Amino acid sequence: MNSKELKARTQKFALDIIQFVEKLPSKKTSDVLGRQLMRSSCAVGANYRAACRAQSYSHFISKLSIVEEESDESLFWLEMISKAGLANENIILPLIKEADELTAIFTAARKTSRVNKNQKS
Repeated sequence: MNSKELKARTQKFALDIIQFVEKLPSKKTSDVLGRQLMRSSCAVGANYRAACRAQSYSHFISKLSIVEEESDESLFWLEMISKAGLANENIILPLIKEADELTAIFTAARKTSRVNKNQKS
């Protein structure tokens, strides 16, 4: 997957989360968890775009670390919403799967980038 495709995928993830959060029940718990989820899911795409514009290889790796953290945090909030019984499993499971896949992609990318950086040094 190239950077253009990954930018589109992270943006779609954020948009899917926005639509999901808008459909959560109007409860205090949903509001708090939904706000956290929207923040972290949008940060995945925003920080990946920033990584693609990094001024150095070290900066790129640093930004990838943030993307990895934000995608894993999104996964956490999705799991919390699921375990709290605030969303239909048929709707939330694909989002959990995507958050998990994005976390795996960015974890692998960060590790590979670190290895490549060390080999160049």
